[in-house]
Amino acid sequence: MPNRTHHEINRLSWNAGTKAHNSHKGDQAAFFRAGGNTLFSEEMALLGDVSGKRLLHLQCNCGQDTLSLAGHLGARCTGVDISDEAIRFARQLSCDTGIAADFLRADIYDYFDQNKLQYDAVFSSYGVLCWLSDLAAWGRGIANCLRPGGSFVLVDFHPAFAIFDEQWRLRHDFMGGVVHEFDSGVGDYVALTGSAAETNQLQPGVVDFVNPYPGVEYQWGTAEVVMALVDAGLTLAHLREYDYCNGFKPMPDMRELGGRRYAMPAHLPQRIPLMLSVVAEKIV
Repeated sequence: MPNRTHHEINRLSWNAGTKAHNSHKGDQAAFFRAGGNTLFSEEMALLGDVSGKRLLHLQCNCGQDTLSLAGHLGARCTGVDISDEAIRFARQLSCDTGIAADFLRADIYDYFDQNKLQYDAVFSSYGVLCWLSDLAAWGRGIANCLRPGGSFVLVDFHPAFAIFDEQWRLRHDFMGGVVHEFDSGVGDYVALTGSAAETNQLQPGVVDFVNPYPGVEYQWGTAEVVMALVDAGLTLAHLREYDYCNGFKPMPDMRELGGRRYAMPAHLPQRIPLMLSVVAEKIV
């Protein structure tokens, strides 16, 4: 069953962390009004033509990608996130940019229980799997949200590199939904990455952020993620691993490839999976 006690801990942690993240991103409304797009080519290619289609964006954070899905790909978007601060910001950003999208503040497991709609596509990306306390319920929820013929698209950081600490020493389990509790909560990963934020306007913002709330993450293996979708009745259409990751520099010595992409440091093996993508379809 979903662990809603942990989810509530993470809601508070994300509320605090989100304010720090947005402090570095400059005038986001101006960025979008000027035609800005925060999506990477990988997810746009996997989503394909979603113009005019109903799209559900799970764990949408502050809505930047949701508004890019609506503004650049023409999807009719609904974004769902557990963070009050993220959804507040997303709604205001939608208003300020004139890009239409609906945003709902909810634990996605609660949303699954209450939702009566079916979507042409469901999308989730970048740092989402580690917050899921029940993969089976997640897979079933996604399947129930899709209309027949619809597809789920996931792009996320690969579970493999999460088994290392910042010195690339083997420290953590790879699979099984192992729980990691940490006192510092959601960190300021925008500042830590140290390159241009999504808006290309990286600002100093909050300095030396320390989250006053703890956090709880879960470590799932690749097979567990895929089989949660297959066991829910979806058909696997695509699975790929990448030797680079987008938008986040999880280790300080990783090589910058440009375009907010990062690879293994030069002194270590290079063909290590750092990101994965999955597409699962609802055939009937």
